[in-house]
Amino acid sequence: MNQPDSTPQSKPLEVIVFGGGLNWPIWIAQERAYFARNGVPVNVTQTPNSVFMVQNLVAGKFDIGMAAIDNLIAYMEGQGEAPLAAQPDLVAVMGNQSGTLKVVALPEIKRYSELKGKTIAVDALTTGFAFVLRKMLEQGGLKDGDYVLERLGGTPFRVQALLERRYAASIVNSPLELPLLARGYTQLGNAIEVIGNYQGTVGFVQRDWARRNEARLVGFIRAWVAAVDWLYEPGNREDALRIFMQNMKADRASAEAGYRLLLGEREGIQRRAKLDLGGVRKVLELRSQYGEPRKTLTDPSKYIDESYYRKAMLSPLPPAPH
Repeated sequence: MNQPDSTPQSKPLEVIVFGGGLNWPIWIAQERAYFARNGVPVNVTQTPNSVFMVQNLVAGKFDIGMAAIDNLIAYMEGQGEAPLAAQPDLVAVMGNQSGTLKVVALPEIKRYSELKGKTIAVDALTTGFAFVLRKMLEQGGLKDGDYVLERLGGTPFRVQALLERRYAASIVNSPLELPLLARGYTQLGNAIEVIGNYQGTVGFVQRDWARRNEARLVGFIRAWVAAVDWLYEPGNREDALRIFMQNMKADRASAEAGYRLLLGEREGIQRRAKLDLGGVRKVLELRSQYGEPRKTLTDPSKYIDESYYRKAMLSPLPPAPH
């Protein structure tokens, strides 16, 4: 039997995220008081990398992480980038992003073959989107040993390193490739066109924490979905662009490009925060190919618990205070 929530509703949820436009629903939920209306004030911390996020979430310093589902699968399967203080029991409870991954290279590099012998930046070598990158390089004619992958951290750090020409290329989460493309950098490939549907970022938690904090987690998911619904409503476009510009310190053109990239038909912020099981299977397929120690992974349900999502969808968002 689940234990009742033991934490006061007023205590903020500690949420850890990567920087970038995928946090649009958080900014909306904060401005429009969706979190507050659900009794779940939220503190947001930007992580430098996936190792910091997972280590500190497992240690209990954070409640909810927003990161690639591949990260939690890797650590659950003993294939993580770094050791953890305790055996994790992580589970994805909602979707955030599908696709939106681009391989971007220095301006003078026009094709994958020109990356041979070059160093490419990734967040981590064995988790996150590194395997998407390896598959795209493989499809582009390169094999392991033709290039060097170097661990650097989250996408904002990798974009800055590319701008400083410290690396030849990286895999970049939209819309953070825009400053690079504006300066003549080359987009070599779009993941969704190369590998098909791919479940990217998800909201994930420790199972035990979720059992003890069910009402708070359900409230968070409900508020997030309300923010995504609001974002996709065409009549809210101007306000949405303003929120993006404020939080990303971006100009109007960048905000409009972000809107186009992140509200796409096949890729972007997932409608209603619904997980894509087919996209999770693609994650498992790549991890089965590249993960070490080698394992064959086929069952998405092992890493997902949608019960909290279903409960969030059953009850409406509380009305705004007068």
